[in-house]
Amino acid sequence: MTHRERFRRLMHYQSVDRGIHWDFGFLTEAMDRWVTEGLPEEVGSGDKRGDRMSRISAYFGKDPTMGVPVHLHLHPGFPYEVIEVRERTIVHRDGDGNIVEEIKEGERTIPHVIENGLKGRADWERYKAMLDPDEPARHQWDYKAMAERYNRADVPVVIGIGSFVGWIRNWVGAAELGYMCYDDPELVSEMVNHLCDLFCAVLEPALKEIEVDLAWGWEDICFNNGPLVGPNIWRQLVSEPMTRVCKLLRRHGVDVILTDCDGNVQALAPVWLECGLNGMFPCEVAGGSDPVLLRSRLGKDALLFGGVNKRALTDKAAILAELKRLSPLVEEGGYIPFVDHRVPGYVSYENYRYYEREKLAMLGFGKAEVEAIEPLRGMDRTTLKSVY
Repeated sequence: MTHRERFRRLMHYQSVDRGIHWDFGFLTEAMDRWVTEGLPEEVGSGDKRGDRMSRISAYFGKDPTMGVPVHLHLHPGFPYEVIEVRERTIVHRDGDGNIVEEIKEGERTIPHVIENGLKGRADWERYKAMLDPDEPARHQWDYKAMAERYNRADVPVVIGIGSFVGWIRNWVGAAELGYMCYDDPELVSEMVNHLCDLFCAVLEPALKEIEVDLAWGWEDICFNNGPLVGPNIWRQLVSEPMTRVCKLLRRHGVDVILTDCDGNVQALAPVWLECGLNGMFPCEVAGGSDPVLLRSRLGKDALLFGGVNKRALTDKAAILAELKRLSPLVEEGGYIPFVDHRVPGYVSYENYRYYEREKLAMLGFGKAEVEAIEPLRGMDRTTLKSVY
């Protein structure tokens, strides 16, 4: 099968020759550690984390995709502005308009927000001006000219679909989002609907010309105890706009529609399914979104991505147990297993190689396919099938 055929069949619970080999990337501490433990320096080193992750993914033979270019976010965004340089940190204004504090050296994950940029309706007008659907930068691509290359591709074609609440959370702050849903629901509704209008205006020209296999959104609005915005508020303020975008996608043949949301999505996942969004990513186990649990509660309506507990990668016996636990989902279909967030620095290079080797055995990769992946070549094979 081609990569594209395999993806389409797997997402519709049809038989495939093997599973799909993806990952979610790696934290800087892991990449730095692995270079000292055997990962070639030309693969794992460098100044740009994104480039390093891409090289490591390619080195481990990850299955490819193609992305359709779209511009859905703030334009031009807020200019970077250094406000204060401290001993260990820099205080600056970021592209979302927030004043944040970020460490100078070491792993940069989520910066500390000192002050959010969007505090009410007056600020929203500034943001709204940067979310103009008619902005020429959003319509710079000739999708008709690009269509043949994408439509003939033998890899899955992916398109971004933005965020309905997660971006707003970034702009106003987590606590203020909760208050705003009750104190000024009209403003929240206006923001969500404006984003929806923008997404539809930008996505439709691409969807008319290009066959898309996977629509990919982002929210990150859940903690381990549940969401910042509960299902009742979601239905009141967000469901209708989300449904409009999902209907647009489905009219153009896109029926794999996921959102990236860490934490516990159990309360919101049924609402998303009502709206037409059916993909759950990254199924963060410790955060409350174990894929085994989600499949038991949501059935085959939910397509699952991720869900390998990162905390199990510290021990080879635990790795085998975790993969064995997930193997029924792999057999059932509608599921692509990979680590449930960036691989952290406490995971050794040896254990990551072992995990990758055993995951490929679970996915049905043949010996020759595995031997073609340089870091896995010549490894001893436990073979999960012998464990079952």
